[in-house]
Order: sequence, then C-alpha cells, then structure tokens
Amino acid sequence: MSFEGTAVAMLTPFTSDNQIDEEGFRENIDFLIEKGVDGLLVAGTTGESATLTHEEHRKLVEILIDEANGKVATIAGAGSNSTDEALGLTKFSEDAGADFVLVITPYYNKPQQHGLVEHYKYINDNSDIPIIAYNVPSRTGIDMASETICEIAKLDNVTDIKEANPSLDKTNKTFSLLRENGLQEDITILSGNDGLTLPLMSIGAKGVVSASANVDPVRMVKMVDSILDGDFETAKDLHYQMLPLIDALFIETSPAPVKAAYKMMNKPAGPLRLPLAPIKEDSRKVLHDVLKKEGFI
Repeated sequence: MSFEGTAVAMLTPFTSDNQIDEEGFRENIDFLIEKGVDGLLVAGTTGESATLTHEEHRKLVEILIDEANGKVATIAGAGSNSTDEALGLTKFSEDAGADFVLVITPYYNKPQQHGLVEHYKYINDNSDIPIIAYNVPSRTGIDMASETICEIAKLDNVTDIKEANPSLDKTNKTFSLLRENGLQEDITILSGNDGLTLPLMSIGAKGVVSASANVDPVRMVKMVDSILDGDFETAKDLHYQMLPLIDALFIETSPAPVKAAYKMMNKPAGPLRLPLAPIKEDSRKVLHDVLKKEGFI
C-alpha cells in the first residue's frame, strides 16, 4: 500500500503556556478532513517535531488516529538521527494504528549512502507498517542519492519517498533508474516542495505532503486530483494561482509563517517553540496582504 494524493503536514498548536492544544488540534484535523484532503501527517517538521518530547509526539499520534477515525490516511512522523529511536517511534505508531510512518533521513550524523540503506533496512525488518522515507537535504545535511532510493525501494515496507530535493534533474534520474531496474511499481514518489508539486507529478510523482495545504487545502487537493486525472490545464491554472501564497508561507523558516497565517485566520496555532521565533514585521505584512487578497482573512 502506497500513499497517493494530498497529505497535509500539520502544524502543532500550543497553548499560551506552551503545552499541546488538544482541542485546537482536533479542530484543525476536522477542518482539513472537511476540505477533502487524503491524509494528515503529525509530528513532522511543520509540526515542530524537533522540539516535541517523545511523550508529546506519542500524544499527537494518538489524537490524530482518534479524531480522524478512518476518514483519511494517518501518517505519523517517526524520524530521528538515532536508528533505534526512529524504530521506537515507528513501533509505537504501528501499535497505535497509524496507516504510515514518515521517517526522515538521519540529520546531523551525515551517514554514508550505505548507512542510509542500513537505517531503513533496520526499521523495515523490525516493523510491519508502511514507511514513507523523507529526503530533505536542506534540513538534514545529507541527500539520498537516486541509487540509494532504488536500494530502499526493494524493502518490503518502504512504500513511498517524500522528495524535497528541489532538483528536477535529480528526480528525473531517480525515475529513470527505478524504471531501468524494474522498481517503478515498488515505490511512489511524493513532492516535498509545494511549489514543485506540478512539475514533479508531471514526471511521475503521485502526490504531495504539503505545508501550505494547512492554509489552502481546497486548491491543493484540486490541483493534485486534476493531475492524477490527467487534466493538466486545470492543474496548471491552480499551480500559478497558489504560487504567491506558497511563496509567502515560506518567506521565513517553516512553520513560522504557517503559524502566523493560522493566527491571522483565527485558527488554533499558538506560539512557536524556540529556537524558532515569530516572523518579522515586513514578512508579516507580505503574508497578511496575500492572505487578504486570496480571501483567507
């Protein structure tokens, strides 16, 4: 089973005293489900996973599974720069009933390519839940090579890769190698960059794990569905309509602009956890103007 369609990388709303806002989180889950998304991801980068305790991480997974109640695919962030720690989060998510885990390439360690293969093989061999591997070199300092993606595609439980390397040449190479090795049916590529979803899907990706869809789920879902249905003219129009908002939502380090947008929309968000800080006033004005023009506020 692989994931296809639009998944939202959810933000984590906090209360004024920096605790998880469970009521607000459930409200956000319901909002996104009502807007037609196909999946929801918790405890990912947009959810400030780096500053969540393991207890908070597990709580978010449990709330998502409970509130979604089978209406959409549930994806639990389960990455770590420790393979044993990533396996622990994976096993918890599997036992809790998540549909997928998202496992980022180990950050800071900068493992060799064969180390990445061993990392995913260890998690694959010791769990049974579908695994979405997450390649985001701008965050981790390591890029999963196309050859490495082919190797992990051979693992039974690795069903997808969220590709956030912005190089289309790299993804072209990945698709070519998968086809040459007869592995194109063994792993699904998902866009990890909202603004590149259209071009990535035009060469074979099957969906997106999107941060901007927190704010604009309707158009992202419609664009992705249009591509999957072969209607690239509609998809192209939506792509260009969404670009100003996507650019504004990444004007500073994500998820700071997304949280700012939710506050402007009077939706549950709360503060950021340090070392992330609120966006600067000039960025706030750009974001506010785009949200107002687009009718979100």
